[in-house]
Amino acid sequence: MTIIIALIPALAWGSIGLVSGKLGGNAYQQTLGMTLGALIFGIGTWLVMRPAMDVKVWAIGLAAGLFWALGQSQQFQAMKYIGVSMTVPLSTGMQLVANTLAGALLFAEWKTGKMVILGLLALVFLVAGAFLTSRKEKGGDAGTPLAYAKGIRTLLISTIGYAGYTIIINAGQVSTTGVVLPQSIGMVIGALLFAIGHDAFKKETVKNILTGFLWGTGNAFQLYSMTLVGLAVSYSLAQMGIVISTFGSIYLLGEHKTHKEMQWVTVGSLLIIAGGVVLGIMK
Repeated sequence: MTIIIALIPALAWGSIGLVSGKLGGNAYQQTLGMTLGALIFGIGTWLVMRPAMDVKVWAIGLAAGLFWALGQSQQFQAMKYIGVSMTVPLSTGMQLVANTLAGALLFAEWKTGKMVILGLLALVFLVAGAFLTSRKEKGGDAGTPLAYAKGIRTLLISTIGYAGYTIIINAGQVSTTGVVLPQSIGMVIGALLFAIGHDAFKKETVKNILTGFLWGTGNAFQLYSMTLVGLAVSYSLAQMGIVISTFGSIYLLGEHKTHKEMQWVTVGSLLIIAGGVVLGIMK
């Protein structure tokens, strides 16, 4: 039962790209709808948990939410350019690389020779996995080079947003339950800012509130699973979500891959999961 609880974040987060793809809307409508759902979930968490919240918690939560909104909006945009099956593994790998380097360089988390070896091994897995998942067979249905270039560019911006979100919370050392509501408010503010001029207030925005509930569910169970199985195991199991999003987008959303590309995506996804597991062991 404990492992099932720890796998809920992977199921919830891994389904976000699939659900948003089915619900429709542009990247800004999806992001705004998702943040509204996260806000509702954040209010519920505050009403149930009643965590202590001071000025520091509010400041860090709001800033983290703004960075998160940047990361999520650009990830949704990348999905429009290169599809969910390519976006999610690449985004996961980039985020893990960014957070690994931030932990090593900013927070001096690599304190022993063993941690350095594991950290470098994880980076090798992640870079190799990201390369394979983005590899395209000549003659395959890979989209235009311009769309691919735009997808990679938006993913780089997305990674900056996601990395900023985690770095701020890690550096602030605030209560994980206390920061949920301020963070969700920051997410909505960021989504509203990015949505200016992008026709965001449509029915698709309301539909995508469901993705916010998915995100909030994953976030809540991630925090809970850390108390049951520890950070290392919960962090590693959360990486399994890329299996759901990557292969779900191929079989449920109809994103085409050649036989060889499917082999590359499979191996690449496994390597990214392996990198996440190694990072979990480190922590």
